[in-house]
Amino acid sequence: MAPRQDRCAATARRAVFAAKEPVPNYPIELSCHPLRPMRRRLLLLVFAVVAAAALLSGQAQAEPWPDGDQPALDLRGLERVKLDPWLELLEDAGGQLAFEDVSAPEHAGAFRSIGQQATNFGFTDSVWWVRFRLSNPSGKPLHAVIRQDYPLIDHVDFWGRDDAGHWQRQATGDRLPFDSRPIDNRTFLFPVELPADSERIFYMRFQSDGPMNIGLFAHSQNDLIGLITHEYLAMGIYYGGFIVLLVYNLIMFMTVRERAFAHYLLYVLSYGLYFSVHNGLSFQYLWPGNAWLANQSLLLLLALSLLGCVRFTRTILSSASLAPVADRIAWAMELCMILAFALTPFLEYRTLIVPMAFATAVICLHMLLMGALALVRGSRPARYYMVAFSALLAGVLAYMLKTFGLLPHNVYTQNAFQLGSLLEMVLLSLAVGARISELRERSFADALTQLHNRRYFNDQIATEFYRSRRRGRPLSLVVLDIDHFKRFNDTYGHAKGDQALKAVARVLATCVRKPNVPCRYGGEEFVVILPNTTEAQVEVVAERIRREVEQSTAETFGLSVSVGHATLDDANFGNPQELFVAADFALYTAKDGGRNRVVGYRSCESKRKGEPSGAPLRDFEIPAG
Repeated sequence: MAPRQDRCAATARRAVFAAKEPVPNYPIELSCHPLRPMRRRLLLLVFAVVAAAALLSGQAQAEPWPDGDQPALDLRGLERVKLDPWLELLEDAGGQLAFEDVSAPEHAGAFRSIGQQATNFGFTDSVWWVRFRLSNPSGKPLHAVIRQDYPLIDHVDFWGRDDAGHWQRQATGDRLPFDSRPIDNRTFLFPVELPADSERIFYMRFQSDGPMNIGLFAHSQNDLIGLITHEYLAMGIYYGGFIVLLVYNLIMFMTVRERAFAHYLLYVLSYGLYFSVHNGLSFQYLWPGNAWLANQSLLLLLALSLLGCVRFTRTILSSASLAPVADRIAWAMELCMILAFALTPFLEYRTLIVPMAFATAVICLHMLLMGALALVRGSRPARYYMVAFSALLAGVLAYMLKTFGLLPHNVYTQNAFQLGSLLEMVLLSLAVGARISELRERSFADALTQLHNRRYFNDQIATEFYRSRRRGRPLSLVVLDIDHFKRFNDTYGHAKGDQALKAVARVLATCVRKPNVPCRYGGEEFVVILPNTTEAQVEVVAERIRREVEQSTAETFGLSVSVGHATLDDANFGNPQELFVAADFALYTAKDGGRNRVVGYRSCESKRKGEPSGAPLRDFEIPAG
């Protein structure tokens, strides 16, 4: 097994520590295990982001030391340690101090241990110097890697002594090309080596136009390999989820041509790219030689994602009709984001980052308000939208509070925005689906009476007919017509006629309960589908409808209806069209018999076969399939 371990160790070293500067061939103890069972991999796919966060959060616990020189961190048995208890900080408010100044004996007392203070300082003009000590009391050299976990720092400088006692500086940061980093990684990694029986002091300098978050860890090489492996696996799953959402919604947009999908595509694409910048992955893989784009792309993509968010929200919630005032405010926010996107290439990062941070919080709160208004006013997609946006808002607020130094910088506050966004994206897909369902229902609704329309009837009667025949259950159909409605319109006008139609629709909605389905067939004619209803039962329902229309409109419109009905029983009809024709014949028989009455098809079936009614029989379209 030893040769195999050596090969795996060499492979891991090349993959993780792809250093541009020579790095000693440190011994790495690494075991190569076979692939985990598929069940464990599937479980990891569900919980990978949270699991990676938990792995990142492991740290040694130690009490902070009082002000003054801190003790050294003993590297024996090191796995992973958060360095806060061993750090000493110096704030250079004017940014005037050089390394020779802070390392001079007269500045030794200027450093202070951080105690319980959080090491995120929000937006600051100060330069921050960090000092810590590492010790190796053992009789052999020990190796470690210092990791700064927040990748959006403009300048990160690291000083340590070489074997000759000379200070060596490593200068990097996202204002410098990516190959300035000692080790290829999205974060900042600095390998250190301590000779046997030695103690050394190290200095770091942090300067940034963005939020100042100092998150320093010391790792053994084996621990860092495991951390990076799980970290990149979690990110692969996270961004894989974004790609799935993009492909799915692109296909849906090309299929249904609903603009909500187009706006959602803009939102997901820009949001995913924004987080790749935020995590340092874009700088590592997309534009490693362009430090300007590494910084400005964060603002460009943030403006674009906020624009997509607002546009998608306005579309999915139909805010122009449900919340017009809030919609106009959202429109103004869109213009602001377009302006920010246009100005970003010409303004300094420092000029825009604080206004954009505030704009993010304000827009999120306004989107939550719009969702609440739409929910109160009956929007179905708003239910999914509110749950989704609440998850995002919680992540945004946690991240913003961390950005401005009000919450500590840790793996949870750093990734809260990202975790909330993934949950939001999944739930927003459900909101888009609800939007499509809502639009479909609108296409099946009669604009005047709000009952289902003829198109819906044609689809539903076919579905219910074949279901009833397959299960051996009865299916009844009622067809009714307002008596002398043309004379009513000619006498009182079409506006009054529309009110009369609404009155009859209200009676149907009152007398008919689910799963029975009332529909407006056209003009003054209505139909009712009654699944699992026998001939005797439909006779009762039809008579109740006729009586309710006559009684409820007696003092207003003086309406009456003629009603015909037919029932599928024992396969007496071959298709939905035959059932409709039978009920329609019964309706015309009722009209021939003097109107304002109910006639069943069975009572007039022989008349149809022997002496057909003079009224024409009508057909309806049977949906394909």
